[in-house]
Amino acid sequence: MATGTVKFHRVLRTTPERVYRAFLDPAAMAKWLPPYGFTCDVHQMDARVGGSYRMSFHNFGSGKGHSFGGEYVELVPFEKIRYTDQFDDPNLPGQMHTTISLRQVSCGTELSIVQEGIPEMIPVEMCYLGWQESLAQLAKLVEPEIPD
Repeated sequence: MATGTVKFHRVLRTTPERVYRAFLDPAAMAKWLPPYGFTCDVHQMDARVGGSYRMSFHNFGSGKGHSFGGEYVELVPFEKIRYTDQFDDPNLPGQMHTTISLRQVSCGTELSIVQEGIPEMIPVEMCYLGWQESLAQLAKLVEPEIPD
């Protein structure tokens, strides 16, 4: 049964373009999305409406992992990303829906995230913790302005 919902709000010192790209670039996703202690393999990513993605997270300590994937439902460049997620594990049933909203503000980009339909077996507080860690890593990726 999918029941949980988490919501996040952050302001990042960067442009909406950089944040948008970080959500749709496979190498960027593998770098910032897995929570602390996990690695990520992006198996496939077709970042267009109707396109799909597949990835796996692996616990670095135990080596165990879980795979998931979904479909891109809505892409408004530099403003909105909506996609679905579904775990391969039958013990984590249901389809999650995630909406990423971006808005340019005076000091950077306002980022709002809503993830709905989190499987009942995943404690919502663990989902919050994971996203908090991921968003800290996202900031470290998109905020630095490094000249070539």
